[in-house]
Amino acid sequence: MSLSKNILITGGARGIGRGLARHLLSSGHRVFLLDNNASELHHTATVHLPPFASRPNQLSHSLCDLRNPSDIAAAIAEAKRFFAPEKLDVLINNAGISNPFWSDGKDMADPSFDVTQWDDFLSTNLTAPFLMSRGCIPLLRRDQESPEDGDRAERWGSIVNISSSRAHQSEPNTEGYAAAKSGLVGLTHSMAVSLSKYRVTVNAILPGWIDVSMENRKADEEGWRDETSVEHREWHLSGRVGRAEDVARTVEWVMATSFVNGQEVLVDGGVGRKMMYPE
Repeated sequence: MSLSKNILITGGARGIGRGLARHLLSSGHRVFLLDNNASELHHTATVHLPPFASRPNQLSHSLCDLRNPSDIAAAIAEAKRFFAPEKLDVLINNAGISNPFWSDGKDMADPSFDVTQWDDFLSTNLTAPFLMSRGCIPLLRRDQESPEDGDRAERWGSIVNISSSRAHQSEPNTEGYAAAKSGLVGLTHSMAVSLSKYRVTVNAILPGWIDVSMENRKADEEGWRDETSVEHREWHLSGRVGRAEDVARTVEWVMATSFVNGQEVLVDGGVGRKMMYPE
């Protein structure tokens, strides 16, 4: 077990982000959550997650619209105050539009297609991670540490971008999502090169099918039932659909070492290695 880290997670109220927060809290890390859904964020931060914290002042949260640069700046300042006098160790850029398909159900060739959907995907799934990363560099950089800082002088800051297997594979009518998620992979290796002088690593996790139908307030309050089929499970080489914990364990591994840098790590149960030609 490595030393406890200070971790900022965007999109932490539901889905993969909530699973990340739960796992990292259980591992002893301090966590600060950002999300734009007030009711889900309040439930996650005050009801769902506290039982997984092992000490006081281990968890905090803030409402934030990542499409708004002033919201981003305010949220980063709040996270800085929460972690003070320590620095931020890890930024996890997880927030994003999760439905990969155009919201109006049309394809890009349709004359009535709403092109603003393209802007929504890029601003939320690509621009926001860039702005969050840029704003957090002063909190993450370790190039100014001195030997007197002990163990922390040997540690690097870490940025983990949650991309998608759809960065490399597509279904029809997912151009906006695919472009943003593949752009996030490019942003990852570019930032890794640029930020190495500040002793900050940057890596991308590419989840495949991760079942997060249980990771929300409604499921907590009304119950949840696994609706994945035998066919769905057997399609994966691992024999099951992914869980948020699979992504969380990968994130924890990536953020624990400075020698993994600029990489994309596929977490898809082996589906990407299967031949998919029709029989």
